[in-house]
Amino acid sequence: MGSAGAQLPDQCCQPRHARFNALGGDGAEAQAEEALRESEEKHRRLFETMAQGVVYHAADGTILSANPAAERILGLSFDQIRGRLSMDSRWGIINEDGTEVPGMDYPSMIPLRTGKTFGPAIRGVFHPDKNTHVWVSITAIPLFQPGETKPFQVYTTFEDITDRKKAEAEREKLQEQLTQAQKMESVGRLAGGVAHDFNNMLGVILGHAEMAMDQVEPAQPLFSDIEEIRKAAERSAILTRQLLTFARKQTIAPKVIDLNETVEGMLQMLRRLIGEDIHLAWRPGRNLPSTKMDPSQIDQILANLCVNARDAIRGVGKITIETGEAAFDEAYCAEHAGFKPGEYVLLAVSDNGCGMDKETISHLFEPFFTTKEVGKGTGLGLATVYGAVKQNNGFINVYSEPGQGTTFRIYLPPYQAGTRVRPDTATAKTAACGSETILLVEDEPAILRMATMMLERLGYAVITAQTPGEAIRLAREHSGPIDLLMTDVVMPEMNGRDLAKNLLSIYPAIKRLFMSGYTANVIAHHGVLDEGVHFIQKPFSSKDLGAKLRDVLEG
Repeated sequence: MGSAGAQLPDQCCQPRHARFNALGGDGAEAQAEEALRESEEKHRRLFETMAQGVVYHAADGTILSANPAAERILGLSFDQIRGRLSMDSRWGIINEDGTEVPGMDYPSMIPLRTGKTFGPAIRGVFHPDKNTHVWVSITAIPLFQPGETKPFQVYTTFEDITDRKKAEAEREKLQEQLTQAQKMESVGRLAGGVAHDFNNMLGVILGHAEMAMDQVEPAQPLFSDIEEIRKAAERSAILTRQLLTFARKQTIAPKVIDLNETVEGMLQMLRRLIGEDIHLAWRPGRNLPSTKMDPSQIDQILANLCVNARDAIRGVGKITIETGEAAFDEAYCAEHAGFKPGEYVLLAVSDNGCGMDKETISHLFEPFFTTKEVGKGTGLGLATVYGAVKQNNGFINVYSEPGQGTTFRIYLPPYQAGTRVRPDTATAKTAACGSETILLVEDEPAILRMATMMLERLGYAVITAQTPGEAIRLAREHSGPIDLLMTDVVMPEMNGRDLAKNLLSIYPAIKRLFMSGYTANVIAHHGVLDEGVHFIQKPFSSKDLGAKLRDVLEG
């Protein structure tokens, strides 16, 4: 930052001769000159040393001057700022909700148009070095010549509050997670209490119904009436068992099981359950560690997930059941609600049905929440799955987008006759590193942020984009090489495959790595991935990502 950035515009001060002529006398004039010089020097030192950015704008919006703090906050030297219009699109100003601000509504333009002070208000300004927006609290104040009603200048002051906004967003995120956990826990306690008492009453109803049936001849009309009472009580008992499972109070008999064997024992029944129009694919992982839980709970989980998947598919479709292993470190879990650090046995159920939006997913495991028609579902199926998984110290993750199907991934602790292994922070350090430039494209901000951190820790230079359109623009503007495109598969505007095709025309040698919360089989079934294309499934650890990147870049 040179001294040019500290120069105040001449228009800020009334011309000196106009002031001195009114004083009279050489001595008075010299004294006034010295006082004015000292005043201007104090003003200049204040201008240069302020922590807040300050920019002066002419009446037509041209930038006249900027202090060093403004250069630092905006990521531009004064030579790059001077002479540009206040409404220049390079500032890329956005509102707090991410929407673009029209040029005439930029903070400095409003006082020029209205003659009134604007702000303080929060706006995002694009920072070229960081390749993202920084958040500033900005105020724009009009300046008037004596007797004039139209401003001849505007000066804006702004403070970088990016770190503050990040901290606030993190607090809100943690509060949401806490609120959701407390809600599920409260609902669980309520459901468990109600189910326990209701189960006792159902026992009385069932017992008396059976005794009454023993005393009535089957040919009598009363017998069939009592039998209907018994059947209704039995169906109600099934519902209470599901509620007890959700509340994690179901009586279970855990034992060490081979997950693959347990799933295979269910396949024939599941195929009958989903019908002939839907293909059930089974893809077991190799050399899985054992896990400890009640086998009937695995049956319960698979039956509920497969029935839901069947109902989400209109006509012919496919359901895929997979098993495998997964590991998560502390850094990954800090960014993903519900995830716990450690090593897990994975059970995944995917379908190519209608999918769900984020609002639906947020209520998915709540008892009695259902998207099915009245009479078609109790809303307890997924609550039962949730309870069974939690009762066995596991957790569940859902990935879905409207029209793109759904993947449920269940993570169960391996049985190791002791505490499960927790990957330490050294795991990420031993991950394969690199120095290439990667264009990362992901429409989910939290995942984009997390993946960027992983890549940078592995040594890569990262260009980030939240949409395919932004990725194409950044690729065209980038002056150096881009070695690899790492992109989500399912995104707005266009899918990852079509984005890759667009970028190949700009960088013919660019390598591609696709990522998705769906399993590779589901993505391939949608025709998005060709055979042999490199793919990594979310969620992934830093170690897995590092190894995959070296495989793609060196392959």
